[in-house]
Amino acid sequence: MEQKLIDQLNEWHEVDEHQRIIDSLSQIPDEERDYESISLLARAYNNLGLYKEALYQFDKISEAGKEDSLWHYRVGFALYHLKRYEEAAQAFNRSDQLEPGVKSTEYFLRMSTHKAKKQKKEELRLAKKQANFERGGSAAKKSPFSDMFLTDFWDDSGYARTSYQSEPPTDELIDSIEKELCYKLPSSYIHLMKHQNGGVPKNTYFPTQEPTSWAEDHIAITGIMGIGREKSYSLGGDLGSPFMIEEWGYPDIGVVICDCPSAGHDVVMLDYRACGKAGEPEVVHVDQEDDYEITFLADNFEEFIKGLVSEEQYDTSEEDKEEALDKVAHGKFSPLLEELCSPVTEVEQVEQKIRSICTRIVEEKGHFSFHADELSYVMYDVQFWLYTKSYPDTSRDQYAAAYQNIIAFGGEFGQGGYGPSFITDWLDHRIEEGRIVKNHGIIRFTNAFAKEVINKLNEG
Repeated sequence: MEQKLIDQLNEWHEVDEHQRIIDSLSQIPDEERDYESISLLARAYNNLGLYKEALYQFDKISEAGKEDSLWHYRVGFALYHLKRYEEAAQAFNRSDQLEPGVKSTEYFLRMSTHKAKKQKKEELRLAKKQANFERGGSAAKKSPFSDMFLTDFWDDSGYARTSYQSEPPTDELIDSIEKELCYKLPSSYIHLMKHQNGGVPKNTYFPTQEPTSWAEDHIAITGIMGIGREKSYSLGGDLGSPFMIEEWGYPDIGVVICDCPSAGHDVVMLDYRACGKAGEPEVVHVDQEDDYEITFLADNFEEFIKGLVSEEQYDTSEEDKEEALDKVAHGKFSPLLEELCSPVTEVEQVEQKIRSICTRIVEEKGHFSFHADELSYVMYDVQFWLYTKSYPDTSRDQYAAAYQNIIAFGGEFGQGGYGPSFITDWLDHRIEEGRIVKNHGIIRFTNAFAKEVINKLNEG
């Protein structure tokens, strides 16, 4: 393939014009495409989320790609997003063997290995349960929640009444909602909703055997959706189950019944995969921030409700806050953050200014994490300014890959993880504002906004 075309394709790649790459390379007859053209074509399919087509293209050059670490990485990337985690782990492992020390490869290898183990465990559990149903077994009949339990279950608040709570559902409404959802709702859920149709329980935490994006050993819910369409947080409401599945991309395995404090980035669902649409569903946690990873919670809805516990059971907030404050005050910067701070002359004692802003974040939140709040945006800005100051020819993809090594996975002065969508949302927001500009695939702050960031850093 001619170098001029390669340069053009890479330029389109840097500005996210992946369809143009596909259109251009598709004009070349199949028999005339070489290894590089097929690699770039498959990469474009990957970047558009067309992972099956990407794998089809990669397969054409599998023999030539055996010793190419990038080929294995890109194959692994497609397999990972197709949730073929065991195969993805094998691909990333081979890529790491061929080119050790690549941070993105190490990250995906670690994640694929973890997800492959969890996926296998989940498949075995579902198969066992499905076999039980096929043999004629079923969950034992549950007695209704006791009046004493229900009397002390709900938290009466203006927010709950406004956002969740509706009049008790009629049989006609229940039938209508079930037909809309295409699932039979559990009798225990209907019983609870006839007592109070949606709301916020007093106990909002549920223990887990595995870590999630929320915590190592539990999840939290904000409220329980009622049966109806009137309230935003009801099954058929504008933020209800169909909306979360159709608009947010949650898996079509059942019914979203609880929202979580992440404002849409994780939910609790009734899972009908093992029992069928008219059976007794399990309850699972689904994590959008972790590629919609599913974590088993309870065998049925009643078990889930009775398993909810008070947040006080997990309240280590004071200890966590003190630990986080010590981390941001004294934790050693990552090698990359040290490198980025070293040449800075526009801000005196830039390291201390960064620590000062992060201390304010911990004081406000009680933990060290960046989300979509004002101070988090300041730190997104600071990291981007530092990185592009040292690496001025940075593309969007390059920065997205480098970001995790600045603070997110920064060791002592680090957060141990991050939500990639928060970074891309921040990037898109700054681009829409005109504060980040693109030129031939290179992204940077405008001079005016760079001065604003410097001023905020100087203020600490």
